[in-house]
Amino acid sequence: CWALPTALLCAYGFFCSVRPSEPFLTRYLLGPHKNLSETQVFNEIYPVWTYSYLALLFPVFLATDYLRYKPVVLLQGLSLIVTWFMLLYAQGLRAVQFLEFFYGIGTATDVAYYSYIYSVVDVNLYQKVTSYCRSATLVGYTVGSVSGQVLVSVAGWSLFSLNVISLTSISIAFGTAWFLPMPQKSLFFHHVSSQQLSWEMKVMDCKNGSAVQDHPNVQRAPGWEDETKVPLNGEGHSAEKQERKVDIVKVLKDLWWDFLQCYSSQTMLCWSVWWALSTCGYFQVINYAQALWEMVLPSHSTEIYNGAVEAASTLLGAVAVFVVGHIKTSWAMWGEVALALFSFLIAAAVYIMDTVRNIWVCYASYVVFRIIYMLLITIATFQIATNLSVERYALVFGVNTFIALALQTLLTLIVVDASGLGLDIFTQFMIYASYFAAISLVFLGSGIYSIMRAYRRQEQMQSRS
Repeated sequence: CWALPTALLCAYGFFCSVRPSEPFLTRYLLGPHKNLSETQVFNEIYPVWTYSYLALLFPVFLATDYLRYKPVVLLQGLSLIVTWFMLLYAQGLRAVQFLEFFYGIGTATDVAYYSYIYSVVDVNLYQKVTSYCRSATLVGYTVGSVSGQVLVSVAGWSLFSLNVISLTSISIAFGTAWFLPMPQKSLFFHHVSSQQLSWEMKVMDCKNGSAVQDHPNVQRAPGWEDETKVPLNGEGHSAEKQERKVDIVKVLKDLWWDFLQCYSSQTMLCWSVWWALSTCGYFQVINYAQALWEMVLPSHSTEIYNGAVEAASTLLGAVAVFVVGHIKTSWAMWGEVALALFSFLIAAAVYIMDTVRNIWVCYASYVVFRIIYMLLITIATFQIATNLSVERYALVFGVNTFIALALQTLLTLIVVDASGLGLDIFTQFMIYASYFAAISLVFLGSGIYSIMRAYRRQEQMQSRS
């Protein structure tokens, strides 16, 4: 029965996302509960998450497949419990840095949540359960942000109490995860049907607010055998007979071959480059937005509305994602120019956040920033899916995310980390605005060149005819 595992996973995703304290994390760390300095929080604690995420991404990706999802879902819940327990009771710089490491584990293991359900339900239900799982996390995040804002602004609750609620919600999610049925199949180590594989790969970009269109006529990648007649849940034969286990060396060789094949397409390479570059900047801005707001208007002296802003940006971003799916245009010709123009708007939003130094302008610019990014990353997802066989989509998503994290790590190490330049938050955001402006210029030049080449080719064809 598909309803039980879907309901359990949605319940897990919902309660895992209800964290009313998260929009107020910077205020909590700088307050009397932790009594950390701005330099410690911004330049020594927050960078640990970036380093942890990068270091764990690839091994967690493989472990998720090898262990068949459920153990990694449990690991995510446990790591988040440790994170919030330490957030409540740990004291001192080193302890909070260790806390960030556990949060990095929780972030890296998101892949298990977004791919588990496709190993335990039938193919014809994939689209339905995708919407359910994605909606559960969006609703949970929105409920957490709104409830946190209401409890702080209206009820006057302390931030410590909000962290208790977050820990309680995550603990409920962890308890729910134990009841998930154990899958019998996975992507690489426990062989899976090609039809199921295509959907499992599509889900992995859900976190960015994106959706990949179905392409039933896309050719399957060589080497994958058709197992569509094999029952998904182990019916008819033993799990051992259904699985085709692959050793780690062969898996890595296959991944490397697919990597070379995927990035041989110039169109896909272009969109992937934008994906990696922009995601690097996006992560950096959202990680340090609360720090900027704290410097613009210290939270100890006035009321702040971080929770409301996070909720509004999430909902409006979801609307933008829905709208862009119905826009009909020639992205092949105008896509690079569109990326350039919207990247410039992102740069402008970050620049305004940094220079105007009015909290309401900062909030509005942040909402615009998130909406534009979610819109563009969805377009990029469509284009990559169009120019790529669906069997290789997970690999491209993983590589693009890894490159984005590698760039973010380098940027953090140089600009943010106390062992590097350790710049103040306003200088950092000026650099981030310049970073997006540079992306805009690169893609503007590339887009103009592509358009001119297309028109020149069209003129040559007309002259020949």
